[in-house]
Amino acid sequence: MASSSSLPVAIFSFIFLLSLAAANEVTVGAKSGGWKIPPSSSYSFTEWAQKARFKVGDFIVFHYEAGKDSVLEVTKEAYNSCNTTNPLSNYTDGETKVKLDRSGPFYFISGVNGHCEKGQKLSLVVVSPRHIAISPAPSPVEFEDGPALAPAPTSGSARLGGGYVAVLGLVLGLWVWF
Repeated sequence: MASSSSLPVAIFSFIFLLSLAAANEVTVGAKSGGWKIPPSSSYSFTEWAQKARFKVGDFIVFHYEAGKDSVLEVTKEAYNSCNTTNPLSNYTDGETKVKLDRSGPFYFISGVNGHCEKGQKLSLVVVSPRHIAISPAPSPVEFEDGPALAPAPTSGSARLGGGYVAVLGLVLGLWVWF
């Protein structure tokens, strides 16, 4: 039979482990108006991404004017040289949502000539699933005066992934309870 003090511990353990499995949606340039050329060369989408932690299953969201800009997923070499000729993926719908479906680096640039050279580019690193269980992802940070990149609202948009973590949480929670 469960003691009255073990039930809250079991519930907390289960909720904590479920939170590790939840996917995040992160909007690029939310505060500054979306995916566009940064207002100053001292601001960088990539600097922000280096301070955040992305995990497999998260989504990166780009908002921009369809027909006037685009998002290209590119190789590291194309990212470094701002080469738009052979992208891995080309998005033009104005509301691009890319699932970060593997660990490792991702590279994005604007498809408009000259925009990448002016700073409209983003590189980010996605951590592997084993690092998620050990080190939960912190919330993405915002620049004070620059192109802020903030988490998208999660009401209804957060998705659960990593069902194995949820099952593990349930098993651990029940073990503590009994």
